[in-house]
Amino acid sequence: MAEPDYALSLARDPDDVAAAQRLRYAVFVEELGGDGEMVDHAARRERDAFDAVCDHLILRDLSRPDGDEVVGVYRLLTEAGAARAGRFYTEEEYDLRPLRRSGKKLLELGRSCLHRDHRGGSAMHEIWSGLAAYIEAHEIGLMFGTASFHGTDADALAEPLSILHHRHLAPEPLRVRARPPGAVSMDRLPHTRIDRGRAMRAVPALIKAYLRIGGCVGEGAWIDRRFNTIDVCLLIDTAAFPARARAIYGRGRA
Repeated sequence: MAEPDYALSLARDPDDVAAAQRLRYAVFVEELGGDGEMVDHAARRERDAFDAVCDHLILRDLSRPDGDEVVGVYRLLTEAGAARAGRFYTEEEYDLRPLRRSGKKLLELGRSCLHRDHRGGSAMHEIWSGLAAYIEAHEIGLMFGTASFHGTDADALAEPLSILHHRHLAPEPLRVRARPPGAVSMDRLPHTRIDRGRAMRAVPALIKAYLRIGGCVGEGAWIDRRFNTIDVCLLIDTAAFPARARAIYGRGRA
């Protein structure tokens, strides 16, 4: 594979959004077995009603063939966009009243994915550098969103869910809680029964990346059977970004 030639931008038109949705289809539907009411299997696009009120951060590899350049996406929903939609996407799964009471300017992160050929390299750093620029431009105080474990068996994920609960739970003033009927406890094992190394190896890379930049999790997980996942809610106070994270992710443009 040729060395990637990355270019990062916000979606500028419906064609850009459609390209992002095609990558989401490849990852969330074809790889992970997800589905949904608005998924367009004929056009191979994973989409929903929130796409129209979001910004879409898109990473292209210009060394790839025309029409197949999009290799990374992030969906960004501001408070203004959520007002147009009537709610944040995450509010189906979590009670966000603690965040709304915080007085901080909110940004919801979602639908993050990378093409399989671009995982484990610099692609995510490129995307997060663009995210850092977006946060600064919009004066965001608090980011949040769900990140997922593959599968819907919470008992099979008892160790990683429990270590998140015991070591990374959000402070009470910001502690959003999973909503029934999809809510399940993350406190499945006492901390003395957890093999920390094994548990963290089972935590998805995106969740670990959020934790490294000061992220924490809400109370409880949520089973999303449409996407064949168990979701946790990540919260990141932008004022608490470690200096190292700013150095790594703060060099980009959107």
